[in-house]
Amino acid sequence: MSEAMDETPLDLAAERWRRPLGLALAVAAAAWGVLVATAPIDTMQGEIQKILYLHVPAAFASYAAFLTTAVAGAMYLWRERDEWDRLALCAAEVGVVFCTLVLVTGPIWAKGTWGRWWSWDPRLTVTLLLWFIYLAYILLRSFTEGSERTARFAAVYGIVGLLAVPLNYLAIDLFGGRAVHPENLGRGSLGEGMRAPFWTGVGTALLAFSFLTLLRFRLETERIRSARAAGAGMGA
Repeated sequence: MSEAMDETPLDLAAERWRRPLGLALAVAAAAWGVLVATAPIDTMQGEIQKILYLHVPAAFASYAAFLTTAVAGAMYLWRERDEWDRLALCAAEVGVVFCTLVLVTGPIWAKGTWGRWWSWDPRLTVTLLLWFIYLAYILLRSFTEGSERTARFAAVYGIVGLLAVPLNYLAIDLFGGRAVHPENLGRGSLGEGMRAPFWTGVGTALLAFSFLTLLRFRLETERIRSARAAGAGMGA
């Protein structure tokens, strides 16, 4: 990764889309908040069921983030351009944040619904595995920053790690009756008044992932640029 830190097409696209995405996110978040507040209360679970509108969208956002890490890693292996490696790292960091949110809201919902904070349900277990996979990815990058060999290994790791995403989604179907989670969403699985806040939440979470990734990408670009400028100044 020895190329100069000039503004690349990816850098320019990130800067161009950051503000429009921020505005769209603000509007979507406001609409989501209103829809969740006015959504009907589940007759069996009560108010705690509304965690659904945060828990599941956060999972979708983490899936999108880890998919971006894999795609950006593949682009880095193909093009060997530093900006794709930076995007892969930034998406992974944002994905871990959303995956953490899933792991935090899940036990809260489980305590109110199942009466216990944690059970080794297949989906919970695979979600925890997914979190560890990408946390390891981030730690690997932090300990070996600046190495092209590390960037290539991380790209492959990010691509292989993506296999845990469909495993996470299909865990309920694969393990059948041993899963405590309800079945995956299908036609008629959302009750009356639930569809609008749910899908608005998914859209808001995806916008939040996109905005935060672009913001983190810009910060990472500036950090590397400043570090290289400082290094050049010391060597002068």
